[in-house]
Amino acid sequence: MNWANRLYQSFYNATVPDQRYLAYIDGLKATLLISLLAIIIGIVIGIVVAVLKATAMNYGMKWLHTICNVYINVIRGTPLMVQLLIIYNLVFTSRNTNELIVGAVCFGINSGAYVSEIIRAGIESIDRGQMEAGRSLGFDYLQTMRLIILPQAVKNILPALGNEFITLIKETSVAGIIAVTDLTKAAQYIGSRTWDILPPLIIAAACYLVIVMGLSKLLTVFERRLSKGDRH
Repeated sequence: MNWANRLYQSFYNATVPDQRYLAYIDGLKATLLISLLAIIIGIVIGIVVAVLKATAMNYGMKWLHTICNVYINVIRGTPLMVQLLIIYNLVFTSRNTNELIVGAVCFGINSGAYVSEIIRAGIESIDRGQMEAGRSLGFDYLQTMRLIILPQAVKNILPALGNEFITLIKETSVAGIIAVTDLTKAAQYIGSRTWDILPPLIIAAACYLVIVMGLSKLLTVFERRLSKGDRH
């Protein structure tokens, strides 16, 4: 039973003394805030880039298509941590910079490149006749895209979008490199105080696991409701 007592003591030291559990809570709040803002930014960027690419293809604007491709290729072809450091040191140079906002913007820009390709694939999966039907009803291109094409595309790409958002939440664990005290950074800090890094990291991993499993369950329920709506 000695090993059980040592295990209990290790996790006790990682949570209770000096109210260390509050550090996990604060770190979790930062992680969730960054993730939420990044998801919103990523969706907005993804929709804009996907629609611009579709518009460029339909109207022969190669320069616009090229700009979108450069953004996607640069973001997808460089490490997220490098992007985070570049944006933090190049764009946000003020001492009053909010690291949470920097992290959210960076993760949102990164996610936007992946979301745009997911949405583009969803748009292309919709029959061209849908666009023609919308135009015949008097809608312009953007109205048809917003009211007819995108709602149908979202149903097709929801699983892929869900996986991207789950990946984004896990990727926020590198935000500590720009001094954001997220969940992972909080665990590292506590480990440095207790001289036992494994229990805090295990606690942080458990928190990420709960978040991901909860989000996965929520997406599954949402998909089922959409499929029921389609059958009706």
